[in-house]
Amino acid sequence: MPRVEMYSTTFCPYCARARSLLESKGVTWEEIDLYAEPDRRPEMVQRAKGRTTVPQIFIDGEHIGGSDDLAALDRAGKLDGKLGKG
Repeated sequence: MPRVEMYSTTFCPYCARARSLLESKGVTWEEIDLYAEPDRRPEMVQRAKGRTTVPQIFIDGEHIGGSDDLAALDRAGKLDGKLGKG
C-alpha cells in the first residue's frame, strides 16, 4: 500500500472532499493538520513547490496537488493505479 500524506486544516471543505474520496478508495493516509501544527506549513510549501493552499496531497512522495487535482486524477482513471488498486 502506498504512503498517502495530506496537509490539511480542520475546517477546510476541500480537505473534507479529499478525505471523502480517499475513504471511498479504502486507503489510509497520514494527515498533517496545519491548524494543530502550524510550524509544518513551510515544509508543505517547500514540498508542494510553493503552493500554499490546503489540502496538499502526496502519494509515495509524489505531489498530487489539492482536492481538485485528486478528483481529476480519479476521473482520468489514474488514481487507483497510484493507490495500488488496479
